[in-house]
Amino acid sequence: MTRYGSRRQGREPLVGTREYAAVVVARNRLGARTGAVEPPSPQFTSGAAAAYQWALGGTERSPVTGNGSAEGVPGLQDLTAEVDAAVVQMEDPTSAAGPRDYHRGVHDALAWVCGHSNHAP
Repeated sequence: MTRYGSRRQGREPLVGTREYAAVVVARNRLGARTGAVEPPSPQFTSGAAAAYQWALGGTERSPVTGNGSAEGVPGLQDLTAEVDAAVVQMEDPTSAAGPRDYHRGVHDALAWVCGHSNHAP
């Protein structure tokens, strides 16, 4: 697994395609969602929090596959692979609602981090 601290010249490090501080803000806002039509399930929030924590280099193991052994921020390739793994788990017809929501939280958070979505959960 490739982990590194990507830094643009004179700027703060990137997490995927996002600035480190933006990912920290998204993680911190998870529990503070107001005005939502339907608040996310606790499992969704847990998955998104785990994804952000891993993407920020705060945990060694990825939230879906459990891959990892290096320190630092995971590279874009590893982040994208984890998004793909979350999709596989979400599409499993035998998956119960709770785990599916967890994987959707991971997916949505990492899809935003990777630049595949404009919406941070």
